[in-house]
Amino acid sequence: QVQLRESGGGLVQAGGSLRLSCTASGRPGSTITMGWFRQAPGDEREFVGAIGWSAGTRYADSVKDRFTISRDNDQNTVYLQMNSLKPDDTAVYYCAASNTAVPVTTRSWYAYWGQGTQVTVSS
Repeated sequence: QVQLRESGGGLVQAGGSLRLSCTASGRPGSTITMGWFRQAPGDEREFVGAIGWSAGTRYADSVKDRFTISRDNDQNTVYLQMNSLKPDDTAVYYCAASNTAVPVTTRSWYAYWGQGTQVTVSS
């Protein structure tokens, strides 16, 4: 079993920055690819970005050039640096883990999920 714990959410003004962290514990083979998703009220959970074990990344078009994913494999931690935040970025952000060899964007590939952390961007 894999446990994922997110931290770093909060309230920020538009144009500001936040960094989310996600620490994994459990089976290392199940956390080869780590992803971030988000869900705003009334919306579907959507892909934000993902990073593979060797640091290859993929991003949603809506966050490309503003958000950066990185990971520290020794600490079993993945980060989501969010810059130039917009009110539309307001959502609960979820960390997820997959055993895929390359970063994937589809929710069904991710077997493990964190509880989520709220990010609110005020205008």
